[in-house]
Amino acid sequence: MAIVRYRPWSEMNSLQRQFNQMFNEVLTPTTFTEFGNFSKIPAAELVENKDYLVLKLEVPGMQAEDLNIEATAKSISVSGERKSEANEGSKTVSEFRYGSFQRVIPLPVRIQNTEVKAQYHNGILHLTLPKAEVEKNKVVKVNLVTETAV
Repeated sequence: MAIVRYRPWSEMNSLQRQFNQMFNEVLTPTTFTEFGNFSKIPAAELVENKDYLVLKLEVPGMQAEDLNIEATAKSISVSGERKSEANEGSKTVSEFRYGSFQRVIPLPVRIQNTEVKAQYHNGILHLTLPKAEVEKNKVVKVNLVTETAV
């Protein structure tokens, strides 16, 4: 009969190695493309001022004409496509994000969608969104009709 040394922690060490390997694979930037559109959604920042909202989106490596911006009174939609500059058939390693994207951002207040201003500079899209005029709280006299007894 062979004598085998009992190692109570060997299975725990194996499990720890597997967890480390799993997290290293998930956190490697090149594997974010496996999550699909998650990596293609541009980051956004929304700031509210007294008279307007300022919306900034990160869309690096694009031209202004590659962006499509649509505004409604309650949301902004930004879409576009970043095309790869690599030649067909050439082998490259790239962690850049290519392809199309779309981001719809609901707004906290109504805006004047016909007055939206947009600028694109250094990979950041700046949108100035004027707030809609809020109707003043008017006091209206309501006529009360009384029933007459028959």
